[in-house]
Amino acid sequence: MKVKFKSFVLLSGALLTACGSGKSPNWTVGSAQSNKWGYYSGPVETRWENDGRSMTLLNELTYTDPNGIVWIAPAGSQVDGASIPRYAWSIMGGPFEGKYRNASVLHDVAYGQRKRPWQDCDRMFYNAMRCSGVSAVEAKTMYYALYRFGNHWKFPIKRGKPVKVGGTMVARAIPRAIPVSVNEVNDARDWIRRAQPSLEQIEQRAEAEAR
Repeated sequence: MKVKFKSFVLLSGALLTACGSGKSPNWTVGSAQSNKWGYYSGPVETRWENDGRSMTLLNELTYTDPNGIVWIAPAGSQVDGASIPRYAWSIMGGPFEGKYRNASVLHDVAYGQRKRPWQDCDRMFYNAMRCSGVSAVEAKTMYYALYRFGNHWKFPIKRGKPVKVGGTMVARAIPRAIPVSVNEVNDARDWIRRAQPSLEQIEQRAEAEAR
């Protein structure tokens, strides 16, 4: 039995949220100050939909990454965590729980828009996680899982149900993700904890595993 409900969830607790300091932000509204991991502008409100899984953004969520690139999840965007491999959800407890929420929303929207290469979207996700206070080990493990097993549009595709565009039914392509190896991700997490690798080293390991 499905439980139908609608509620408002506050994802960000301040109008402008500083990142990575581990302290309460003391920035003022409209401040342009930067930080090692970037910063969010908000807050953002969402509405859970009746399917119990997806939610709709009621206002805009904006994140400025460490390179000054602005990532926007527009009001009206619907997200469900599908851009993140389901096994990786177990690392964070769910795509919209705790410190992962804002980063997951932005990643879902970025993958849906495909305005930038998926590699850039995954890097943004890592930085946004760190901005939200996720530890280096957990954020890098998530980054490895995404880089290795994510729904990247460079992979072979299958055909989805046709959609109507401008009065015409058009076939829709759906990216096919590589099945997640739980043991591989766990091994990667142990390696990350021991070696403290850079993102470039994580990418190299993921690419080597793919061969």
